[in-house]
Amino acid sequence: MSVLIWLSVAIVGVSYGVTAGSAGFSLWQLSALAVLVLGASSEFLFIGIIAAGGSATAAVVAGLLINSRNFAYGMSAGSFLGTGRYKDSGWRSMVGAHLVNDESVAVAMAQESVERKRAAFWFCGIGIAVSWPIGALLGGLLGSVVRDPGALGLDAAFPAVILAPVLPVLKEKVTLLAALIGAAVAVATSPFLPPGTAPLVALLSIAVTIPFREKVR
Repeated sequence: MSVLIWLSVAIVGVSYGVTAGSAGFSLWQLSALAVLVLGASSEFLFIGIIAAGGSATAAVVAGLLINSRNFAYGMSAGSFLGTGRYKDSGWRSMVGAHLVNDESVAVAMAQESVERKRAAFWFCGIGIAVSWPIGALLGGLLGSVVRDPGALGLDAAFPAVILAPVLPVLKEKVTLLAALIGAAVAVATSPFLPPGTAPLVALLSIAVTIPFREKVR
């Protein structure tokens, strides 16, 4: 599963690289963003704002807002990175924080034991940290040839792959309820919000399901 995610991330990275290159970003600039930010949604939004004539400050603030969703993922990752026999601390915890994203946490949470969660997280996260910049670089090189990355249809592969490790978790009724509410919120708000912010708003579904979780306890 992690290998498929790496491939899909690399493919979307190509789309990002093409988009950034077409917007006037140099290879070193789009590559630096891919390595240091490691967040597809925030990077797409950043280059979109810059390409539209927005200020660098507005682009950075928007990117930080989008990536703030990783706070929730980080709390989930803390349940297996910050506990157990091989507790991650120091520089390992800093690297681990950089690798926290939708995919690495989803793959980890699909595992049963703490050890397997930790191993899956590092395996998937490191692969993403390598495949995303490589895809971005390839896309940047193709940017002078392909002017419309949307015509490639590359973005469709990513949601399909990330859905697979999430499916087992949806067997829990409360989690399924949160996912359905979040999906409805994201679809309803996406036409009115800046690109990438709808999933952030969808996190409000967690608050809606709190009373149901209390009943389960």
